[in-house]
Amino acid sequence: MTSPDPFSPARLGPKSLRNRLIKCATFEGATPDALVTDELIEFHREVAAGGVAMSTVAYCAVAPEGRTDRHQIWMRDEAMPGLRKLTDAIHSEGALAAAQLGHAGAVANSVSNRKKALGPSRIPAPMGMSVTRKLTTDDIAEMVTTFRRAARIAVDSGFDGLEVHCGHNYLISSFLSPLLNRRRDGYGGSLVNRARFAREIIEGVREEVGDEAAVWAKLNMFDGVGKPGPGRGGRLSGFNIDEACEVAQLFESDGHLDALEPTAGSSLLNPMYLFHGQPPRKEFADAFHGSMRLGLKAMAPVFLKHYPYHDAYLLPLARQLREAVSMPLILLGGITDRASMDTALADGFDFVAMGRALLREPDLPRRIADDPTVTSRCVHCNLCMPTIYSRTRCPIREGEVPDPTASAVG
Repeated sequence: MTSPDPFSPARLGPKSLRNRLIKCATFEGATPDALVTDELIEFHREVAAGGVAMSTVAYCAVAPEGRTDRHQIWMRDEAMPGLRKLTDAIHSEGALAAAQLGHAGAVANSVSNRKKALGPSRIPAPMGMSVTRKLTTDDIAEMVTTFRRAARIAVDSGFDGLEVHCGHNYLISSFLSPLLNRRRDGYGGSLVNRARFAREIIEGVREEVGDEAAVWAKLNMFDGVGKPGPGRGGRLSGFNIDEACEVAQLFESDGHLDALEPTAGSSLLNPMYLFHGQPPRKEFADAFHGSMRLGLKAMAPVFLKHYPYHDAYLLPLARQLREAVSMPLILLGGITDRASMDTALADGFDFVAMGRALLREPDLPRRIADDPTVTSRCVHCNLCMPTIYSRTRCPIREGEVPDPTASAVG
């Protein structure tokens, strides 16, 4: 059977997309007042003009305490006029707009937010140099309502797609983790119990929006803590691929999602497992101040590990998820050229998601469509990572650091 062309039209749930390329969520650092800015609008308009079918806005927190800091949008009535301008700008370029809905949980900065960070248990919340408050069952019910309310605001603001963030040890992901979730009630212990929170939120979002938007979940395959292989999870390890396949099957049986977007790594414990490539240890520490800067400099080799980059680097894990479910999957992680797109689609993935490559070249999809031999100029230095605390950008593209490939061009 011939695999689809990455630039052919496709459907994601109730929505038609002009091709199979999605701009994945990469926090833009362009909302200093927790509201949409002209800079944020231009960021996504440029990406939409560059040829993707859908651009995902991150990070759309469902509640004020669910932000990694107070300079992030949280979904409320006050934000709607700006969000509408943003989705209108994306639509004007022929693309669809998606909102990544999430709650940062233990990754939230309680000092910046002036609100206690939340978790499934009392666990460290290093951004605020504190510990989380354990959610009660009443809190959990309210959180489902909070996600529903955020989904309604997003759809009423013109978003066509909703990504429920179940990755990176943010709040939902931390419930899935046997390392972070130490509960002894119906939301802890067995995998089915640990997945209950995610399933209730996803069900609530789908009930709220129906067919008004495509709904998918970003699901961790491996937290990057312990071993990812068969049968190696347990209390001393994070969420792994075996558990991810079981949770994906639960999601599929529930029937509330249009797709899954497999991801990996932990913003709390091991962020580089998501990114791969050079770890920007000095630059990451320099993005902070005071004790956080000192702590990150001391712990950088442990916290920011080095995983060699290769194109489609999450594909080996994602193939196991592909075998476990039949629902549509969106592959991210090192999608940089026509070859990686074709490989993903040939392996049964329905869409591909691009991130860092679009920071370097927002028009890369359009150029690949015109010339399949075009490859990304992203060098996987990951210097874009620390810029999320100021304004997300590629420092090489902006001329802030030398382009290591420049001497080879002539």
